[in-house]
Amino acid sequence: MERSLTVPIAICIAGVVLAGAVYLSVRHEPSTSSGNGDPILVRPVGSTDHILGSPAAPVQIVEYADFDCEFCRGFSATLHQIVANEGAAGQIAWVYREFPLSEIHPNALAHAEAAECVAATAGNDAFWAFADSLFKNQPADPATYGTLAAAAGVKGDAFASCYASASSSVLARIQADRQNALAVGARGTPYSLILVAGHAPVVMDGAYTYDAVKQLVDQALAGAK
Repeated sequence: MERSLTVPIAICIAGVVLAGAVYLSVRHEPSTSSGNGDPILVRPVGSTDHILGSPAAPVQIVEYADFDCEFCRGFSATLHQIVANEGAAGQIAWVYREFPLSEIHPNALAHAEAAECVAATAGNDAFWAFADSLFKNQPADPATYGTLAAAAGVKGDAFASCYASASSSVLARIQADRQNALAVGARGTPYSLILVAGHAPVVMDGAYTYDAVKQLVDQALAGAK
């Protein structure tokens, strides 16, 4: 089958029970629609999001991901490259949102809670450092959270207190991200949307190569002018 982009698609798929039905889907090329959701329902990027790059960037890549998904690990490295190379002038931002696939990864929710506690206690930069550590040490052992959090910049007992209390605000944030992922059509990870004001979101369902993402980003930048 010919495709508009030659990209190997890799995705961690979860069986998500919703209204009594199980949805499984893998999209094989970029799209502005999704069979089981509507990308236009993506929550607008705001100040509480985890953003790498300029918050004012005209092109935003919103990724819904799972810290135990091996394809997310590889795609994370790709998006780091995209932000470093394509976003050097502040034109690209990467937004990370939680989509823990607890159906297939037993520690996925725990990882998400830990990452959100790091963000809540030490800020955005610490979140990204901790996220990188989770991917680097995949599958991460929850027993190492304290060490990884300290290395990411969390001081004192702040992380331990947040994680031990199972903060309602942390859980609510994760649930909000997960529900939005389902609403836009995600049924696996990584699932990403390229956002440009005034244009329909472009869906990347799976782990795209650097060249494929760059092509889509270049097209988005052209459309943002």
